[in-house]
Amino acid sequence: MGNTLVQNQLTLAHDTLLEICSKLSHFLDETTLTDIIYDSTGDEEYFKSVLSSLRRVLVFCEEGKEASEIILNGKTFRKVAAEKTLFWIYHHCIEEFFNPRVDNWYEDSRSAYTGKNAIHFSKQVPTSLKDVMKAIEGPFQTIREELEYYETDFQTKMIQTK
Repeated sequence: MGNTLVQNQLTLAHDTLLEICSKLSHFLDETTLTDIIYDSTGDEEYFKSVLSSLRRVLVFCEEGKEASEIILNGKTFRKVAAEKTLFWIYHHCIEEFFNPRVDNWYEDSRSAYTGKNAIHFSKQVPTSLKDVMKAIEGPFQTIREELEYYETDFQTKMIQTK
């Protein structure tokens, strides 16, 4: 891939992660477990686990955003470092969102055909949690589609160069 394409992908990933971090940070800063329990008659332990998973996604997104900023703000564009960062963003940020370590939510693969949101919670949750997931799902879909190359091709390339 050319420097310009990789740089454009890194810029898109950075800007998208910035948007996701803003929305997710705002939600996590303003919402308490007590608020969620008050809004729903669900399982408190499940809600704790969902909030923990969202914090994990936020941490990965902040790390990816900061790593991309370092590369984009450098004096010269380092293509190899950018590709490694994009690979990391794909495998940590995007994968953690669509396939969380703890199965608090899951991706409905049929959603692409129905036009509905792909993320579904394992249990009933209040509207506030559904809304934040809807707000960040679109940006995650955008960078997922743009960075799918890094799912397999970059790994193959790295193995071949060893």
